[in-house]
Amino acid sequence: MKKLIFGLLTAFIFTAFCVLQANAQTVSGSIGTVKRGGSTRGTIVLSLPSELHVNSNRPSGETLIPTRVSVTAAGAKVSGVTYPRGKNRRFAFSEDTLNVYEGSTAFGFNLTVPATFKGNAVKVRAVVRYQACTNEVCYPPKSKEITLTAKVQ
Repeated sequence: MKKLIFGLLTAFIFTAFCVLQANAQTVSGSIGTVKRGGSTRGTIVLSLPSELHVNSNRPSGETLIPTRVSVTAAGAKVSGVTYPRGKNRRFAFSEDTLNVYEGSTAFGFNLTVPATFKGNAVKVRAVVRYQACTNEVCYPPKSKEITLTAKVQ
């Protein structure tokens, strides 16, 4: 009976740890003030705990899920999402080197507000799609969304 309880408790703790790790990623961002008829640069940041990595936007294999950042804004134009270079790493589960992001990774973008824009602020919606992995296992792909607000002058 003690072995059964110990086994169930161990399985529960491992499962809870995995669920916490799978949700430990955060997405944040910043954007400055922009003048009507002008542009500004914004940043989206994907932060991962030290034991996780995600594939870069240019993963090394066809079956690997790339990290993608989608940014939109109502009444304004978003363009030029930039992806940093990933790091080439070798993991026990793969014979090939994989191109990954680790730690905090920043993705830049441009926001252009037309001269005819009505209002004092523009809402910018960003969605980051990625697949987090440890050195042994990959979690299901997920998307995280944030909304940023740029003050318009």
